[in-house]
Amino acid sequence: MGEDKGCIVVKFGGGSLSGGERFAKAIDAVVKKAKEGVGLVVVVSAMGRTTDELIEVATKASGSRPSPRELDDLLSMGERTSARIFATALKAKGMRACYLDPADQEWPIITDENFGNARPLLSLCLERIQRTMAPLLKDGVIPVVPGFLGRSQKGAITTLGRGGSDTTAFIVARALKAKQIILVTNVKGIMTADPKIIKNPRKIERIDAETLAGLADSDVKFIHKKALKYKDPSVDIKIVEWEAGSLDAEGTIIRGSLPKDLRVEADYEEPLMAITIVGRGLENSPEVLRRVLEELKRAGVASLGMSSNSNSIILYLPEKVPEGLLEALHNVVLENPDKAIALAVKKGLSLIRIKGMGLEDTPGVIGRLAKPLQENSINISGMLTITSSILVFLDWGERERALGLIRDSLKQNNGEVLGEERYEV
Repeated sequence: MGEDKGCIVVKFGGGSLSGGERFAKAIDAVVKKAKEGVGLVVVVSAMGRTTDELIEVATKASGSRPSPRELDDLLSMGERTSARIFATALKAKGMRACYLDPADQEWPIITDENFGNARPLLSLCLERIQRTMAPLLKDGVIPVVPGFLGRSQKGAITTLGRGGSDTTAFIVARALKAKQIILVTNVKGIMTADPKIIKNPRKIERIDAETLAGLADSDVKFIHKKALKYKDPSVDIKIVEWEAGSLDAEGTIIRGSLPKDLRVEADYEEPLMAITIVGRGLENSPEVLRRVLEELKRAGVASLGMSSNSNSIILYLPEKVPEGLLEALHNVVLENPDKAIALAVKKGLSLIRIKGMGLEDTPGVIGRLAKPLQENSINISGMLTITSSILVFLDWGERERALGLIRDSLKQNNGEVLGEERYEV
């Protein structure tokens, strides 16, 4: 069935399985979809707060936190129990189902031995998934897979870290060329803001994976960025709420994928300037910043980057700005003598942007890009980090030389940063 028509991979999060009522809704939703003749693979998390509770009990019982290897073996019981219950319940409803277990010889999610945050060995995973699950789907069997879990090549059970169950679902979908991934969660979809903080946020109907990854830098974790790295660009994700009780419920659709490679590029084709307003206690004077932004808006100029601290506000703008803007910004200084002291302008700058989803997970990237510039007497006028980008401002005349040095430096790290080798996607 699945090999010819494709399949749907459904992942149930822990909140959607916390208790008998929610489990029953999940089972019924899968049964209903299966009866439509759709091939299904089910990926399950541990029930409710099982993982946290297992850690707490194990730590209290032993007087200390178990070793990472022991903890992974212990934590695996949460997902393994969910998978057994789910498969048993499907059979009781007349479905043909089986659960896969990390102890099985043909367990498909193979990882390194970084216990607690293991990295899937993607080529091995894809081959094993195709070998073990495709025949089951073809025979009309629903495989039930405990998410979050892996096994090392030496046979030790591992866990995939935060977002691990999503990672499992994305890799399975990639291997089986699934038509869709459905994530069943506690929410109706991805919202315009955290409903715990903002009243009446709206559901986002569609969002691309790269935009979603930018939200992952906040405290709201819809899908972990690490998991999104394994998403196939051709497979859409749909997020639905468990309470709907249907896999056809409306939710948020996530399309596209994250860029594989780190990109190093000159981001602006004309010289830039840095405008610095110095003062005292500027962090306690929102009026100064408000007036600066008002003048930029009035002039129709967007800042390419901005930083601020208690003693300064720095704006990076194109050199060619409307006449009168610099005078207007200077007037802001004159209007606020208690907070602002002076304005300075430095022209002839260029902007190099280093962009890639692995930046925030890779220690030392800033040091590696800065070192060759220092060794070649190229001064960095400013540096900003924004989500998964690093912005480097330096002399316009050094732009091409700096581009080459940064690219060479990052490529010399044997794939540590470049996505293809690091993430194997």
